[in-house]
Amino acid sequence: MELDTTSPLLHFAEDKLQIFALSFKALVYILKIRWILKFPAGKDRQAPGGSPDTSAQKGAIHSLFNIALPWEMASTRQHPFFYVQFVIFHIGVAASILMSLLIPYVPEWIAGRAAVVALQSIFAAAFLVGLVRMARRLTDPYIRGISTPDDYFSLALLVVWLGFSFLAAPNDRQSGEWPLLAYFFLTAFFLVYVPFSKISHYLFYPFARWYLGRTLGHRGVYPVKSGARA
Repeated sequence: MELDTTSPLLHFAEDKLQIFALSFKALVYILKIRWILKFPAGKDRQAPGGSPDTSAQKGAIHSLFNIALPWEMASTRQHPFFYVQFVIFHIGVAASILMSLLIPYVPEWIAGRAAVVALQSIFAAAFLVGLVRMARRLTDPYIRGISTPDDYFSLALLVVWLGFSFLAAPNDRQSGEWPLLAYFFLTAFFLVYVPFSKISHYLFYPFARWYLGRTLGHRGVYPVKSGARA
């Protein structure tokens, strides 16, 4: 039987602290969703557009998954490199959240060399993208003009967190616990902070895209037909 040399502080950070942070985040999101659902959905005041190719439901579903269709949006169609950055950065964030659940409960799933290299490659790429995004936010006068303190703090928090995700990925408790401690405390802070920051935009995304697609689909103008784009 292998002796558990994990310190009580790390046990707390990777278990009880994460449970508290996740529970707090879930509670805040439940309250926010209840608040959103209190508002009655807007109703269409005009007759259906009459297009046989679409409907309110088709438009809503297409709009909901529009994020996976970069050719549908002018911003990503004209600037594909920004979309690649978006994908890499969000995959890194998702992988780090998943890792915070795997390390405490099923560390053997990511103990192999191949898994560690894969995770560190994802975190390194996302970390570099985060630095590029921060540099753009600081140097582009238009982006800087619409940025708030939360934009800078949230992005800096994610960049630092991804850096510690890279260091914590080996899950090597024998050579020192400080990377794991820093990673888990940052993860807990991130989970508690997110519901009150702009990062929580993903909570509102499904509602906004669904109602936008439903309205435009009802009018018969969405999804946009091939060749009909300006």
